[in-house]
Amino acid sequence: MAAAQSRKVIIAALAGNAAIAVTKFAAAAYTGSSAMLSEAVHSLVDTGNQLLLLHGLRRAARPPTPQHPFGHGLELYFWTFVVAILIFGAGAGVSVLEGIERIRAPHPVENVWVNYAVLGASLLFEGAVWIVALREFRAEKGTRPWLEAVRASKDPTVFTVLFEDTAALIGLLVALVSLVLANALSWPMLDGIASVLIGAILAATAAFLAYECLGLLTGESADPEVRASVRRIATAEPSVERLNEALTMHFGPRDILVALSLDFQDARSAAEVEAAVTRIERAIKSVHPEVRRVFVEAQSREAHQSAADQT
Repeated sequence: MAAAQSRKVIIAALAGNAAIAVTKFAAAAYTGSSAMLSEAVHSLVDTGNQLLLLHGLRRAARPPTPQHPFGHGLELYFWTFVVAILIFGAGAGVSVLEGIERIRAPHPVENVWVNYAVLGASLLFEGAVWIVALREFRAEKGTRPWLEAVRASKDPTVFTVLFEDTAALIGLLVALVSLVLANALSWPMLDGIASVLIGAILAATAAFLAYECLGLLTGESADPEVRASVRRIATAEPSVERLNEALTMHFGPRDILVALSLDFQDARSAAEVEAAVTRIERAIKSVHPEVRRVFVEAQSREAHQSAADQT
């Protein structure tokens, strides 16, 4: 997905969460609701997360330097991983601690109708942002199943916002139901229980995002379809005797490195091999514009196997 589309989703989420956070904090202070305070912290953390994702997009777009010859695309994955940590630490941690404190010392929520109004409005705002993120992610995932699409995605910004907003919507529903039941049953402890549940939802979301970002941060290969296509292009070159190895790695959502080990026909001259390498590189980049660099190693099968055995 292009950076402009990712930025659009993030900015929409940033605007929505910032407005919601201010409203929730005001409602929490006015009514004394633990669940509302947890939701306010959640929205504040989400607002900070969107700022970090925008920062990550900006940092990742910097050109290569002598110290970073492959560019800075991996920084986007780093800042997304930081977002997952913040969701777990600041969001889940504060919610659980606040909920435990309220369970130990429960007291009725005052002016509960204020909370109902704020939660209802928050559901509308979060729902609107969620729809924006959902549309962008659906356009990216194509016909793949949802979970498979998330695991295959190399652009973590959109699915991070999507999962954040999904967790936010679930948390809002938990807070709303708990407040209704606490008020109807005169059982204020439910307010604290809801806060703990919201914390658990955030912790589960953070764990999943961290797991997905860790794979990207440590270097994931291109999709199987891209790898298969690269192999077909390389082996279709008439002067290639056989393909020894094809390696790929993502340095960003649309920045792939390809490394090929090819056994060229012995009868080919050096000039012919050079021309073949140029044709292979151009063909790969033509079919896959996201491939930024192609490195080709001319090596016999026996030499490649010997080198592999020594590693």
